[in-house]
Amino acid sequence: MPDLFKNEEKKVEYVELIYDLIFVYVIGRNNSLVSHFSGGFIEPDVYITYVLCTLITIQIWYMTTLFINRFGSNELSEYIGLFINMYLLYYMADGTRVHWEDFFYRYNIAWMLILLNILIQYLIKYRSTAQTAPWEAANILAFVRILGIMIAVIAVGILLYRPLGVPLTPVAMFTGMVLSVAQRDKLDLVAVDFPHLTERVMLYVVFTFGEMIISISGYFEGKFNADRMYLSACAFLIVVGLFMSYGFLYDRLLDREMAISGNAFMIIHIFIIFALSNLTMAIEFMPEPEVDLVPKTIYLLASFAMYYLFMFLLAPFTKGYSGSLKGFVPFAVCLIVFLAIHAVLYRYPGISIVVSVIMTFTFLQIQYRYWKRYIREE
Repeated sequence: MPDLFKNEEKKVEYVELIYDLIFVYVIGRNNSLVSHFSGGFIEPDVYITYVLCTLITIQIWYMTTLFINRFGSNELSEYIGLFINMYLLYYMADGTRVHWEDFFYRYNIAWMLILLNILIQYLIKYRSTAQTAPWEAANILAFVRILGIMIAVIAVGILLYRPLGVPLTPVAMFTGMVLSVAQRDKLDLVAVDFPHLTERVMLYVVFTFGEMIISISGYFEGKFNADRMYLSACAFLIVVGLFMSYGFLYDRLLDREMAISGNAFMIIHIFIIFALSNLTMAIEFMPEPEVDLVPKTIYLLASFAMYYLFMFLLAPFTKGYSGSLKGFVPFAVCLIVFLAIHAVLYRYPGISIVVSVIMTFTFLQIQYRYWKRYIREE
């Protein structure tokens, strides 16, 4: 009898995987922005462009994923919508350039059409839920309002860009974020299929790690020598440690049977993915002589800190969580210690990179101990 009341787990469909693959290309395009240096580090305006383009990309993926998770039913209209957005994402990615002014219209029109496509998909679902499931209808209308306002801001920005010369792209993105928080009560009305959501998020994280692995190839360029071999091996071990850290969390710690709205889980992952993208570039910068040692060390440490900080914030979604962060205190202590060691040894990259390797595998060991203490004994 209990089996009759269990919800069947939503499976990740092939079309979702194909859709996610386009983001591998978009991630690469975003990361390619950060290749222009001034005064030994990234030019500030270029980095701001990178941050905005990365967050917009993640925001598109976030909105699409929540729609598929809550309301996706493998209908032809949904498949058509996904493939249209894939095509439009190519135009967005092509407009992701350092000199973005020449591609402003292409980028923003494609972005506006992507959001309009998602809005139409929500409206199609609203027709079938307005009478039968009012809570779902309220959730859908909340997303429609958010998307509609974002589309309006982008449209106004397109019209005013030429006469004013001021892009409203950041305003549209942050408007979506603020409205998502302001309408949280309505966005939480419909629980997500958490196993499906965690799998989709995991796949996006894996794609981000894939870009990180590709970035290590820069260590093998040029003449072969012991220093290059040493640095490339350490960089590879850092990526392995970070990947195993998230993989262990996904496989062993996450409580995938939770019944939640999923919004907080997704928002935390936005910062985890953003931190991994920055770590990708920080690792790529380490052997580059044209990037000064101090700024690239600060960049690496800030990226590490962001990644592990938001990994901590996933504690409420783990099986052994009891409302206390005691089990995660060792993480915080180790992070502070390792960051302090880095700050002292930043002039010695050969030693500093080994500290990074030790740090990643120390955190992995702490995760294992947490699992053994709080979960395996249950």
